[in-house]
Amino acid sequence: MHKKIYFMLFCVLPYFADAQDKPRPREMGIKIGVLPSGKLNAITDVAGVKVGHKTLISGESVRTGVTAILPHDGNIFQSKVPAAIFAGNGFGKLSGSTQIDELGNLESPIILTNTLNVAEGIQGVIEHTLSQKANEGVQSVNVVVGETNDGNLNDIRGRYVKKEDVLDAIRSASAGPVEEGNVGAGTGTVCFGFKGGIGTSSRKLPQSLGGYTVGVLVQSNFGGVLQIDGVPVGEELGKFSFSDKLLNNVDGSCMIVVATDAPLDARNLERLAKRAFLGLGKSGGIASNGSGDYVIAFSTAEELRILHQPVRPVNQAGYLHNDFTSQLFMAAIEATEEAVINSLFAARTISGHNGRKIEALPLDKVIPILKKYNRL
Repeated sequence: MHKKIYFMLFCVLPYFADAQDKPRPREMGIKIGVLPSGKLNAITDVAGVKVGHKTLISGESVRTGVTAILPHDGNIFQSKVPAAIFAGNGFGKLSGSTQIDELGNLESPIILTNTLNVAEGIQGVIEHTLSQKANEGVQSVNVVVGETNDGNLNDIRGRYVKKEDVLDAIRSASAGPVEEGNVGAGTGTVCFGFKGGIGTSSRKLPQSLGGYTVGVLVQSNFGGVLQIDGVPVGEELGKFSFSDKLLNNVDGSCMIVVATDAPLDARNLERLAKRAFLGLGKSGGIASNGSGDYVIAFSTAEELRILHQPVRPVNQAGYLHNDFTSQLFMAAIEATEEAVINSLFAARTISGHNGRKIEALPLDKVIPILKKYNRL
């Protein structure tokens, strides 16, 4: 047992150490959009939101993991949050989506993993929920688990993610900086033909526009023609979907999680989720036939919490007026675009199943291109 643990640490630590040494785009002077980011430029800039990863790297073929997003650190089942889902392209698996569509709320952590381990994600959240204090009488929980297919680098048929890994990701969830790149659910993903992964970003509106925060986390695993701040980087590099018959890797999916502290109801959260999908398009994604692209949006506003056992029959909380949502829409677009780019900048070259090797985005070539287009 100890030998196995040491082996896993030996495999994981080099990737982790390398990730910490890579500067984020903003640190290099690349500023996407016009709105200011939050302090951490992460989904955790939305107060109360926590993120946890469990990364599985072993041998030559295990390159996968779990990422958990918690809207608050209380009992989510007993104190649900308003939520909505937008399916940009529905070729994917997102458990729990129909109940969110029907009731407009989220009652579990959001779990991201690989396509064939959605069932383990469900099992982990069920155990987590049933074990919480005050949930002793719970007989049903709507578990939200999304996925992308990491079978290019990971022996996905091995189904290495287990229920305990899901619980570990939930238990490790914390506020503060969010690790990006080859971690958690992004360990084995590929984006625009380069190594993808987990990416996050945020926007903080000025007080004159409400002072609200919008945070985004992505699991990038899709294709298209990469653009960075409007620069046709994929075209300049000569590496993009359909550029030749050998580079036709456009499928895979993208999961996008949007959090905000703005008091939005489910209807306007769905509108917010739709705008986040525009951010995916601005990065160059094309939502190909085989790419399951979903956005989950939720509000952390405490006054909008939905109690499992309501104390009164009529909700009296106020929602943000439609006329004051446009700035949030813009924030979601910008943060999603930057989260995708952050995932690429943080990712590292990695080899995996069947000897496949996916290179990281070549920053030594990308930076001169951005300078050529006066973005740096």
